[in-house]
Amino acid sequence: MNQSEIYRIFKDFDSKTILVIGDVMIDAYLVGKVHRISPEAPVPIVSVTERENRLGGAANVALNIAALGAKAIMASVISDDDKANDFEKILSISNLSTKGILRSKNRTTTQKTRIISNYQQLLRVDEEETTDLNAEDELNFINHLNHLFENESIDAIILQDYNKGIITQSIINYAVEKAKQKNIPVTADPKKKNFEAFKDVTLFKPNLKELTEGLNINTKPTLESLTKAFRVLVNKMNIKKALITLSEKGVFIATQHEQNIYPAHVRNIADVSGAGDTVIAVASLCLTTNCNDETLAKLANLAGGLVCEKVGVVPIDKSKLMEEAISFEK
Repeated sequence: MNQSEIYRIFKDFDSKTILVIGDVMIDAYLVGKVHRISPEAPVPIVSVTERENRLGGAANVALNIAALGAKAIMASVISDDDKANDFEKILSISNLSTKGILRSKNRTTTQKTRIISNYQQLLRVDEEETTDLNAEDELNFINHLNHLFENESIDAIILQDYNKGIITQSIINYAVEKAKQKNIPVTADPKKKNFEAFKDVTLFKPNLKELTEGLNINTKPTLESLTKAFRVLVNKMNIKKALITLSEKGVFIATQHEQNIYPAHVRNIADVSGAGDTVIAVASLCLTTNCNDETLAKLANLAGGLVCEKVGVVPIDKSKLMEEAISFEK
């Protein structure tokens, strides 16, 4: 990967449209100072000085896609209440379209509230939906996705699963079939529940823990162990390409013909939240530019590390990523 290739890849991002299908949520932050312990229980009292709502879950993947210069279409099912209004408002403020969002009275909108003091998270409160879409909502959502495909030119599909019920077997089958029809890549970021349902995807991106739990095998962060796990993925799920994130050890990328580990860069880690979202966004866009696997893995690895230097869930900075990619290749 040389400087001109990096410029080409980042320029190509600008012309792409990515459909992100998955569980969305509001990441809420209460930030304040702790001056004393509560007399009611041995817990700190946080005097709140700042409140902020951000896009979380699959919506953070869409935000990363947009931050990289591409067009992101976020597709999900949310509730039909005040939280849903808040979510769509944040989408609009973030310059993301609400056209892919379907509302249902049968759902709730997931919100994760983090309480932070002195740059440290003290507590997280989750209000969430974890049941699968019912038959009516699932059919409505597939029809909604069909409408998007009829009216948009999609370059890739991302399936982002957070075990909140949007990614069902039918939705996975639909996305894979559409990808085949359109001759476009479909990438998947799985959780344990639907792990083996993602058959025939172009790129499969679990982290090491998800890989170990999903296959129920003891996988270590070594080239030999990860390669064996990849062979299991190929045999069970017909996976063409896998990108396994290994936290501070970097990433493992594998195809039938080649397997490699690319180490992580030294970082001042502030918060790992959302790093996986950034990795799948960068990797998926790289697939649409026909760059090689080494470049895909290195850029995704670099991007995942960069967002960990920020507190909270934040999207990648495209100019910063390109700057670091060029500096590492000099």
